[in-house]
Amino acid sequence: MKTRVLKINDLQRDVNIIEQASELIRAGQVVAFPTETVYGLGANALDPRAVEKIFKAKGRPGDNPLIVHVSKTRDVDRLISELPPKARVLMEAFWPGPLTIIFKKSPIVPDKVTAGLNTVAIRMPNHPVALKLIDCCGFPIAAPSANRSGHISPTTAQHVLEDMEGRIPLILDGGKCSVGLESTVLDLTAQIPVILRPGGVTLEMLQEVLGEVRVDINVLKPVSDGRKVKSPGMKYTHYAPRAQVLIVRGKLDGIVERINELAEEYAAQGMKVGILATRETRERYGIGEVLVLGGRTQPAVMASNLFSALREFDDRAVDIVLAEWVDTSNEGLAIMNRMVRAAGFNVIDV
Repeated sequence: MKTRVLKINDLQRDVNIIEQASELIRAGQVVAFPTETVYGLGANALDPRAVEKIFKAKGRPGDNPLIVHVSKTRDVDRLISELPPKARVLMEAFWPGPLTIIFKKSPIVPDKVTAGLNTVAIRMPNHPVALKLIDCCGFPIAAPSANRSGHISPTTAQHVLEDMEGRIPLILDGGKCSVGLESTVLDLTAQIPVILRPGGVTLEMLQEVLGEVRVDINVLKPVSDGRKVKSPGMKYTHYAPRAQVLIVRGKLDGIVERINELAEEYAAQGMKVGILATRETRERYGIGEVLVLGGRTQPAVMASNLFSALREFDDRAVDIVLAEWVDTSNEGLAIMNRMVRAAGFNVIDV
């Protein structure tokens, strides 16, 4: 299969490209498209045979549920069995945007989408190309991130091509994703709303709207064997570059000192070292390929640069990435959620 990449510069002028993509999806094919979070790998959410092609293209385990994308709030009604009062408040506050809400599902949603669970994850993306594509299809689109399972999520069309060339027929190029991390996943079927995966809509934002919100214990820890998960990004190693990733946690001076020590040790073994730093520390490293996420007081900027930085380490063919722990308030929780999974939960405390 040849994978085409079609650039969308002007949505009105390039509407024929959206129509081509929607025709492929209506025919049961899979198309990659941009959202504000990461690029998605989309198929008809109501067609289990089409959804199966997502899993095949990604090499994704079947017990990892997908997110269903809609273009209008009223599209949610037929996908769910009940609408909690808090859901309407959340949709008005954060949709379109990087918030996925978990509902009790209706029978119309295939079990393949939900990994056999009685719940479904739904969001409305805040990207004109995504919204237009869903509108043109006339049905909701199931879409995980458009990368090989376990690899770094894509924030550009080129990232998608690197992982999906020859596996899907079309990639819509809508430019770089603005948020750069997958959406926040909030479970509303629990008595107290619980964040299963943090993202651009932060715990602090949700608390301001809802009051009490809790964070799932496995946001920064591995899921215990046998537990069924309601959200993608919880159960397996995700977001990982080809290099080993090691995170150092503690006070900043201690982090820098330990990373420099480790960099020397690994370099002495003949390994090429990458260091994932922040603006405040970049001049303090003497060995290794240093990439800067951003300033520690700008977690949203760091979040938007994380996946691109990890892919850059792939391009530089480093053998090990030594990463600084960052504060977990605001978007920092989403950053560390992705980083600990990229590292396979390999964290050193200093």
